[in-house]
Parts: sequence; C-alpha cells; structure tokens
Amino acid sequence: YPSEFLIQKITEDNQIPVHLHVSVSLQYVAGLKGNALVEFFHGNIAEVENEELRHLMWSSVLFYKTPNVEVMACVLLSTKAIYFLLDDSFIHADEHQSNFWNKENSDCENSSFHLSCCFVLKLNDLQSVNVGLFDQYFRISGHSADHIVTCLTRDSYNTHTFIQQLMAVLSLLARTPSPEPVDKDFYSEFGSKNTGKMENYELIHSSRVKFIYPNEEEIGDLAFLVAEKMDGLTNLQSLNILLYVLAFQVNHVEGSAQNTSSLQPKTLILTSSDLFLFDEDYISYPLPEFAKEPPKRDKYLLVDGRRIRDLDRVLMGYQTYPQALTFVFDDVQNQDLMQNLTLDHFGE
Repeated sequence: YPSEFLIQKITEDNQIPVHLHVSVSLQYVAGLKGNALVEFFHGNIAEVENEELRHLMWSSVLFYKTPNVEVMACVLLSTKAIYFLLDDSFIHADEHQSNFWNKENSDCENSSFHLSCCFVLKLNDLQSVNVGLFDQYFRISGHSADHIVTCLTRDSYNTHTFIQQLMAVLSLLARTPSPEPVDKDFYSEFGSKNTGKMENYELIHSSRVKFIYPNEEEIGDLAFLVAEKMDGLTNLQSLNILLYVLAFQVNHVEGSAQNTSSLQPKTLILTSSDLFLFDEDYISYPLPEFAKEPPKRDKYLLVDGRRIRDLDRVLMGYQTYPQALTFVFDDVQNQDLMQNLTLDHFGE
C-alpha cells in the first residue's frame, strides 16, 4: 500500500484551482508529490494507523454554522473519515462562531510557523449526502449542526468522482444491521403514498447512508421562481432553464496596490430570454431533521437579471480554465431591468 496508480492519481488531483488564493500552509500541502503526500497524511492528519488515503480533492467548502463564509479546503477521503484541511484564515473569519473551533494554538505569531485547522467527519457519523442541481455541489450531513458541510466543486466531474469514491469506501464499513426489516428494493420508494407528493430521488447505500438526488420538481420550482422574478412576462410552460452553473462574479478592487479582483460566488441561470444572477443558500436546504425553524434567508435571492435581447456582446478571456466571460448589455437610461417592453406600442 498504496498502489502506484493511486499515488499517481492523488498527485494529479493535488492542484489548487488557479483562480482561488490560499494560505502558505495549504500551498505547502499542494506542493507535495507522490509518497511525500501519503507520508504527510499519515504523519499529520490520519487518526488511525491502519487507515488508507483513497481520494484527494480541492474544493470550496461551507459549514452549516458559518453559512456566509466560503473557504478553500483540501478534502481527503480515507477508509475511516473525511478530512477537511482548511485555510488558517477561516478561524478568524467569523467571530460569532469562535467557539466552533478550538483556538488553543491560534496565538502562534511566528511567521515561519503556519497553522491549518482540520475538520474531521468520521464515516460512521455520516447520515446522508445531498447532491445539488447538475452535480455542481454536494452536502455531507452527520447527526448535528456541527457535522454538515457543503463542497462547492462547481464541477460535475469532481462531484461524481468524489461520490463514487465515497460509496466505495462506505462499502468497506461493517455496520450493525438495523433492527427494523430492510426494504426488499435497493432503491427507496419515490414518495409518501399518503400525501402523493414527489420526494427527492433517494438511493440508500448498503452502509445505510442516504444519497439524495434532486428530481424534476426542483427544476420546476426554480423555473417558477425565475418566472416570478420576470414579473409574469413569460408563459411558465414555455420557460426553459437552459443552463444552471455555480460561478463567480468578478468585482475589481479599486485603489489596491495590485490590480486585484474579488470573486463573489453566484448562481448563474440562463433561460431562452433572460440571464439571471442569484445568491443561493447551498447549505441550509433541504432542512436537516434537527432544524427547529426555517433558515433566515430564502434558497434563491435575485441579484441581477438582464434580457438576452439587450445583450450587446460577450468578451472572452484567453486564459485557460476557468474561463472569464464579460457580458456587455445595452445601457438603457431609466430602464427597469424587469420592465415589460413586449406590449404593443400602439395598444391600450
């Protein structure tokens, strides 16, 4: 252990996305290759001597306790747990949640010493995995609010690969059989016969961890919400969501020493007539079982919306993935973005 193929695969995956900045400590981790990476895992992260590192992924993560702070993490999947190696700046990012982290060592001011905190979610504590629309993100849930993490991969391939690896590792777990009779069908039933309401598509793994995928209703709800924001201009039947993608909106920082730009996470939705930007809550929905009250904000909050017919040009950067796109719209004075311009000019 481990095989040459696994070492090569983990080494290839150990690359920080170029558009995201991380601390020196995580840059050190990203510089490790081959056996050095495996030795680093066993020497500094692994909690049990005989656990095996199976998968490595770099991703932005959100915690249920700090839903407004998106932080870069190196996600390590082993045969015992999921480890989130976090940027050390995250400890100070949200003062209201200071008790969420053990800050015993956070007073190290020595510049040559770089601290990272590691959040551990044991596989035995794992209860469900919710996969987001079009595999752009997934939420891992344990038994309490401290054990809910969303990985914003913004990449269906990374999401799919991690879910496959997680299922494979869960298959190795020896769990005690549940006292209630096990369903004959491998897949759980689609919905409650009492309400007739379509539930999300569930797959119950042999380890009794639920993998929950969105169904067609979720797209329907999103289309309805978009139509509502369009002030009812469009017939809901003809409204098609062509694209749903988690992206960043680029805001240039004025007056900075370097020509820097800040990236604001946004959900981009393209229909046949409009382009929308939403602030989306990726961590609170669907509500966890222990939640006593609904989240403080809606799942989707409209930030901006433009008609495709007002689109003047699209500028594309020449850098490699991820691609930067600039949408230039005609500037119409005193024009409400959502105003109805489809009425006959000579009509009533």
